[in-house]
Amino acid sequence: MAADAVSAPAAVLFDLDGTLVDSVPDLARAVDQMLEALGRAPAGIDAVRQWVGNGADTLVKRALSGSVEVQLDEENEELFPVARELFFGAYAQANGRTSQVYPGVAELLEHYRHQGVPMAVVTNKPGSFTGPLLEQLGLAAYFSVVVAGDTLAEKKPSAAPLLYACDRLQAAADKALMIGDSSVDVAAARGAGCPVICVSYGYNKGAPIESAGADRVIDSLAELVL
Repeated sequence: MAADAVSAPAAVLFDLDGTLVDSVPDLARAVDQMLEALGRAPAGIDAVRQWVGNGADTLVKRALSGSVEVQLDEENEELFPVARELFFGAYAQANGRTSQVYPGVAELLEHYRHQGVPMAVVTNKPGSFTGPLLEQLGLAAYFSVVVAGDTLAEKKPSAAPLLYACDRLQAAADKALMIGDSSVDVAAARGAGCPVICVSYGYNKGAPIESAGADRVIDSLAELVL
């Protein structure tokens, strides 16, 4: 990874859940409300933490199957539209209620803003939840571009959302920096040709982030304040 990819990137693209914000408490609340409405046992926060990262539909499917796998049997396949509607309704109420910005985030965002580096959020979270969460937590003003999970036809691990963000920010992808928390972010960055840094504290479906192949793993975004 080129040194200037960190010290003077042309743009910085941030994942949201697990990178900037710990949103699992609210997601778990919504998942458990959905499951209880279906007459099932709640999953709990530890399970939901391993299911986050591939968008809301995949989260609902993982909750129905009780596994990080998304293969549904016939019963759960038929139940999915109802479960999805229940989840979206519950999360609309829970979104941002107990979510917290991680330590070190404010320091790095202020650092890049002071440097005049354009920033984007590139997330698999649906747009109807992404904007309100950023606003509620006081983060929205930092980002001139937000690419949500339903902004394009493809979401991460496709490179398309990153390339779209770079285009909107008028930055070459190989001069931009992706910061995320999972193998999904690494795969998207590799496909786009972006250097990628991952945080150690996020959501990676229970796997060690060190195995995802990022250029660097850090414990706090404050480590990038040079």
